Amino acid sequence: MASDPWLREFNEASKLSEEVKGMISARSSLPPSGPETQRHLSAARRKITILRTKLETLQSLLSTLPSKQPITGKEMNRRQDLLTNLSSKTNQMATSLNMSGFANRDSLLGPDKKSEEVMNKASALDNQGLVGFQRQIIKEQDEDFEKLEETVISTKHIALAVNEELGLQTRLLDSMDQHVDSTNSRLQMVQKRLAILNKRTKGGCSCMILLILAFVALIVVAWLLVKYL
Repeated sequence: MASDPWLREFNEASKLSEEVKGMISARSSLPPSGPETQRHLSAARRKITILRTKLETLQSLLSTLPSKQPITGKEMNRRQDLLTNLSSKTNQMATSLNMSGFANRDSLLGPDKKSEEVMNKASALDNQGLVGFQRQIIKEQDEDFEKLEETVISTKHIALAVNEELGLQTRLLDSMDQHVDSTNSRLQMVQKRLAILNKRTKGGCSCMILLILAFVALIVVAWLLVKYL
């Protein structure tokens, strides 16, 4: 049993499960948010995804095991129970990491055709080939996670830049509102002063006009006398 490929793979999956469990426990010692916490959670979620791939491989290997090696029905049931319990623990850990959407992917988007192709290809491999194929899938998933992480970081920087620009525009609008209010207040003051001046000069307006006309007439007469005398 110790050299059984299925049991070796299951033991590796169990160790990975314990690693994820330890990372979830260590989350309580980290800040509620921040780059360090995000990296820790991303690493835990990546391990959860790898663990699920291992479980799918183990399930596929278990279904083809009777045709490849002698095994009793009791042992098959025991291994199926081990796999079911580990899958249940994995789903619980995924839920604690807010990955419940991954578990319900089929109910939201329908069955994953790529997963079906992987399972069909895996069923045609022997134990050694299945292990190598699994490692290839895990490597591809790691690369996808790295690309996704880069995209998330880039999107975060863009969001921060947009937020900063919105803050600047908001401050400019506030400043403009203050200038408009100040100008409006000054305009009202000028209008009040003009109204008061108009009231004061309304009674003597006619006399002022007559004096101006008389002054203009004197200038004209003086100019004519100078010109013709």
